Amino acid sequence: MWETITETLDKTVLGNSLWQYLGFGLVVIATFIFRVIIKHVIDVWLKKLTKRSKTELDDRILAAVRKPAFFLVWVLGFYSALEILTLPIEPVNLPHFIHALFTSLLIVDAAWFLSSATGVLDIYLKRFTAKTESKLDDQLVPIVQKACRVIIFLIAFIMIIQNLGYTVGSLLAGLGLGGLAFALAAKDSLANMFGSITIFTDRPFQVGDWVKIAGTEGTVEDVGFRSTRIRTFEKTLVTIPNAKISGSTIENMDARPIRRIKINIGVTYDTSADQMEEALEAIRAILRSHEGVNQDYWLVYFTDFGPSSLDIFVYYFSESKVWAEYLEVRQQVNLAIMRKLANMGLEFAFPSQTVYLKQESAA
Repeated sequence: MWETITETLDKTVLGNSLWQYLGFGLVVIATFIFRVIIKHVIDVWLKKLTKRSKTELDDRILAAVRKPAFFLVWVLGFYSALEILTLPIEPVNLPHFIHALFTSLLIVDAAWFLSSATGVLDIYLKRFTAKTESKLDDQLVPIVQKACRVIIFLIAFIMIIQNLGYTVGSLLAGLGLGGLAFALAAKDSLANMFGSITIFTDRPFQVGDWVKIAGTEGTVEDVGFRSTRIRTFEKTLVTIPNAKISGSTIENMDARPIRRIKINIGVTYDTSADQMEEALEAIRAILRSHEGVNQDYWLVYFTDFGPSSLDIFVYYFSESKVWAEYLEVRQQVNLAIMRKLANMGLEFAFPSQTVYLKQESAA
């Protein structure tokens, strides 16, 4: 019986004995079993170990290893199974093709793992940016992570091209006009990339700042690798290319330490000079005593004889740059001025005209 089985397995089909096909099948089955074992080890045993630790680092590493490890098992298993078979070299050299494909898949798997492992870099970058006051570098973390992934896959692509027998230099030279067209199409992308580098190095604003850029006013919501998104006060979202931002005048409203308030108060022409001096001193006292008014610099002066009023110029700064708090200080000062002038018997002027009629005597 054993001799019969042996004779049967020794038979050749398509250049391979049945022994070889049996070995191929057994290796494939072993690959499935080994894959199940690896999955159990990672998802059960190793996860239990990582949960016991306080750091997030081992969790990120395990997550980065998981899928590339499964893929590696499949690649090694099927390559080992194919090595058992005698593959033809005519009309296509299948052993050479399988070897090149195997090497390429290993490169892809390594790039996959390194790309997933950039999550570890994300941890260290976030720890570093958390120590800084700027919010802009927090926005830089995902951009750096994406850039690392692009570089990893670009290197992997070059290695695969070389593994397939091509040279990168000749490939680029062969692109010819197509390469030139691609370079022209990528011109704006490169300009935006350098614009984003300028933003991150100069730091003219942070995420959350109130800015005016290229005719757009609003709050910076996101700074990306290509563009910056600004939420206007009408709640619309404006996307501005970073190349345009780097060449524009940027006015950062939140960069000011204090906010200016400038008003003109008009009182009626029946106000005497003594009353005007008293009113000026009263307004100065209000500014001097208000805790929300910056005491470094303020002005109160009688400036003009207006068409229908005597004008008092009031110029000061609020301590807070927050919009609501700034309005509160302005309101409190205005109310205090109103009450003080009313107690002094002074009236606010409004645009008016006086018409004088002259009656001529009858002849």
